[in-house]
Amino acid sequence: MTMSSKFYNFPGVSSKAWKQQIQAGLKGEDYNDRLVWEGPDHIKVKPFYNSEDLKEHPPHPVPTPTSWKIGQVCYVQNEKPANKKAADALLRGAESLYFILPSPEVNLEELLLGIDLSVVPIHLELRFISTEFTEKLSKFKTPDSATFFIHMDVLGSLARTGNWQHSMEKDMGSMVQIAKDLPVFHTVTIDGALYQNAGANRVQQLAYMLSQANEYLHLFGNQQNPVNFPEPIFKVAVDSDYFFEIAKLRALRLLWQTLASSYNAPAGCHIVAQPSKRNKTLYDYNVNLLRTTTECMAAINGGADTICNLPYDAIYHKDNEFGDRIARNQLLILRNESYFGEVSNPADGAYYIESLTDQLAEKALHLFKNLEASGGFLKALKQHTIQKKIREQAEKDQQQFDSGERVLVGSNVYVNPKDTMKENIEIYPFLKTKPGKTLLEPILEKRLAETMEQKRLDNE
Repeated sequence: MTMSSKFYNFPGVSSKAWKQQIQAGLKGEDYNDRLVWEGPDHIKVKPFYNSEDLKEHPPHPVPTPTSWKIGQVCYVQNEKPANKKAADALLRGAESLYFILPSPEVNLEELLLGIDLSVVPIHLELRFISTEFTEKLSKFKTPDSATFFIHMDVLGSLARTGNWQHSMEKDMGSMVQIAKDLPVFHTVTIDGALYQNAGANRVQQLAYMLSQANEYLHLFGNQQNPVNFPEPIFKVAVDSDYFFEIAKLRALRLLWQTLASSYNAPAGCHIVAQPSKRNKTLYDYNVNLLRTTTECMAAINGGADTICNLPYDAIYHKDNEFGDRIARNQLLILRNESYFGEVSNPADGAYYIESLTDQLAEKALHLFKNLEASGGFLKALKQHTIQKKIREQAEKDQQQFDSGERVLVGSNVYVNPKDTMKENIEIYPFLKTKPGKTLLEPILEKRLAETMEQKRLDNE
């Protein structure tokens, strides 16, 4: 192929020619050993890509949103303060509200007072199962153009806590009932952030989310009177491996589209992205700002619908106005000063990202099929297969961090020994375990730097 114009007349260069030139520069060293590396997802990454790579990994049209929303998370202990925080966030640039409801005893009228529901999408994360609350929600008056997302993930709750909230029959039945009662709302959530924050690699995250979604599709289809499956919500955590995370979100949409077509379910999905907690640090905490910026950039370019940034001090400070404002401003800067989101689906046609997307999707689909052949997500969870695989991957990551192969600035490299944190901690920043009996082993979130940080705190 030759590029010709008034300014250019250069012959095309094949992959073979590039590789020969690189090999000559290596002066006898092996090309594969020296320059080709393998990431935690077992994908080999080459030093260069060109159009020939699209023949091996042809690009797939990825349906992505034309715009993304800046989300604000509000934990609702009391309706009035939560409403005040939400209203203030909307004035300061937030576009979507994500309320976490720990209890069904919430006054929706008071919580949503003064919020223009025709414009502002509302997310309600339910940490309970309550038919009374569902009934209250179904009677709540909303404009026709209102958009509500109800985050209730009973299998995700089982994976996180090791117990059903009530029983398998009641919990699973509640998923179907809420979809019946609220047909115009998005009512099915798959929380893949849990797997990432617990240490799963990207292939595992994608496969487990897909397998979990498949359980819900079976559930809805096996009703005596089949219930329409709503467009699902996927909640994902994004780490700082920029290009791989862009590819992960793109692969997720492709995988869901493939699965949905088998059930005649909606081909679209809503992705709520948030930065990972796993790589966040207690010491040299300002570096968390750099990490979350990179992660939000990846989420935008990967095609997330809603992005809820993580405040830089979230792991050790209570909710505070400054941390929230900085987190929100990071997204505002990306949109208004860096123009992220001006181009729809900017990763389309990028040789490297298209290759990563195809390989992640292919490997995740293979793992998904193996899970289904073995009995599906719930059976694997009960047999502790998923927990074991995540734990094994997390241990490998931990070894890399402990050896310095995986770097977190301020924690295992460029450490400031004078940095102290003991007096700044307002909430417990380490792995929390609840004593008591569980039906199965819970999947636990743990940050990479925790053990090292605990030793530093003890020595302050």
